[in-house]
Amino acid sequence: MPDLCDLTLAQLTGFVESLGLSAFRARQIFSWLYRPGIAEFGQMTDLAKELRARLPEIATFSRLRPAAVEESRDGSRKYAFRLADGPVIESVLIPEEDRLTLCISSQAGCAMGCRFCVTGSMGFRRNLRPAEIVGQVYAVNEELHGQGSRLTNLVFMGMGEPLANLENLLAALDILMDQRGLDFSSRRITVSTCGLVPKMRELGGRAGVNLAVSLHSVRNEVRSELMPVNRTWDVEALLAACREYPLANRRRIMFEYTLIAGLNDADADARLLARKLAGIPCKINLLPCNEAPDLPFRRPAEERVAAFQQILWQAGYTVLLRTSRGDDISAACGQLAGKL
Repeated sequence: MPDLCDLTLAQLTGFVESLGLSAFRARQIFSWLYRPGIAEFGQMTDLAKELRARLPEIATFSRLRPAAVEESRDGSRKYAFRLADGPVIESVLIPEEDRLTLCISSQAGCAMGCRFCVTGSMGFRRNLRPAEIVGQVYAVNEELHGQGSRLTNLVFMGMGEPLANLENLLAALDILMDQRGLDFSSRRITVSTCGLVPKMRELGGRAGVNLAVSLHSVRNEVRSELMPVNRTWDVEALLAACREYPLANRRRIMFEYTLIAGLNDADADARLLARKLAGIPCKINLLPCNEAPDLPFRRPAEERVAAFQQILWQAGYTVLLRTSRGDDISAACGQLAGKL
């Protein structure tokens, strides 16, 4: 029995037409699927009564409900969702003055093995279906709807490597950006990757969303130690793919750089980073290491972070310092899921 929340509007249209119904019924059903408070086909009141009775016999639509929620004193909120077959995934709501951003997961666990990531140490369970990706957004938006608010931005920076689940990711993006779906602008969605170079090219050709790249070092020996993916596609291959990535007018690639004390936070690292990124329309997001009990890495001193940032500023880059959120809760990606 198909889960209709796995289907783009085009796919749902094909399903509806296979039932001998008109395509406009698909548009009606699709718009109902993403309205707050809709839990059963019987609530879709502009469908014929006979169709409302028939749909539960041939299809379903799923909803995610939080298994646990932790709220930080800084206002950020971490949700853990248990999937139907057992794995737990996470989403994080990050409130700021002018936006409400949700960081969402694309896989249960992760196979990339990045050494500074709690999720990476958990191993890989499976890819998320489109319904499970979009379901995170729907669940949090439904909660916010009750408070007279809604999400403004989405970042695929939660559990998993989005481009390792590319087809399901693209279907989810289609639903998220459809006006009858969740109606997000492509400018408000950012997909992060650790550097799956061939999939970066494919994403760039098939979706108009923003790109973020988990970089963390431009020295191959250091990046390979931190991120095994660098042994397949090294810094040079990754940055070449970034230079080729089709960017919409006035958009820039976001480079994520986690500062780890004594490993990638020296002045020489900052100067080399500035040279390597030359010519790429970009901004740099610095994040002092989020310490976790099972990880050997430590956060640099504030003075070291400031010095690193200053070198990049002087080189002409836009540099954001992403302050760590949720230090008083299960802050690192994967920590809350690990508890469950």
